[in-house]
Amino acid sequence: MERIGRLGWIQVDCADPVRLATFWSQVLGTEIDRPWFGDPPHYVGLIPLEAGQPVLTFHRVPEAKTTKNRLHLDVAVDEVEAATTRVVGLGGGRSRAADVSEYGFHWRVMLDPEGNEFCLIHSLQ
Repeated sequence: MERIGRLGWIQVDCADPVRLATFWSQVLGTEIDRPWFGDPPHYVGLIPLEAGQPVLTFHRVPEAKTTKNRLHLDVAVDEVEAATTRVVGLGGGRSRAADVSEYGFHWRVMLDPEGNEFCLIHSLQ
């Protein structure tokens, strides 16, 4: 099958792209790219760890987050409790959702500093 295109960017709408880029750069262990367009910047991206990976970018929008995300990131970790402690120390939080262990994985729903859900996920295999 001939592809139409390739995944280049994953955009996260937010109120403060610098704040979220700083948080996510520490969670994912990568660097922040230069801010784009405007002062304060409208877009701030993270430099991918490997060539060809999509760029995670934070986009300033005027409206606040109001409902559950329809798309979220799963962050693979070695140990959920230790990762939770580090995420909270960076300004994130833990969701009220219960942890889930099924299909050979254990995961925990977390929140970034603006309340966007993401999961810490650990393979039990």
